[in-house]
Amino acid sequence: MRKSDKPQTGITEIDIHGLNKYQAKILIESRLKSAPKSVYRLRIIHGYHNGTELRDMVRKELGANKKVLRVEMGLNQGETDLILRELF
Repeated sequence: MRKSDKPQTGITEIDIHGLNKYQAKILIESRLKSAPKSVYRLRIIHGYHNGTELRDMVRKELGANKKVLRVEMGLNQGETDLILRELF
């Protein structure tokens, strides 16, 4: 399959395990700035066994970013989705 033939899901996953709060914020903000129009959701994988600092930063600080429409918490406690636009 050629690269252009791959199906686009519109969801980009960013795994921030092992990063500190500052590194994670810089990484996610850069992905927010460079997200193509086809991406409507950034799924942040922050984990939950090693504290809540990364989770709280994603949900509060990055959830307030002007590019983020809303924040969704899924069934997996270690993930948070930043919704960039509605998918219709």
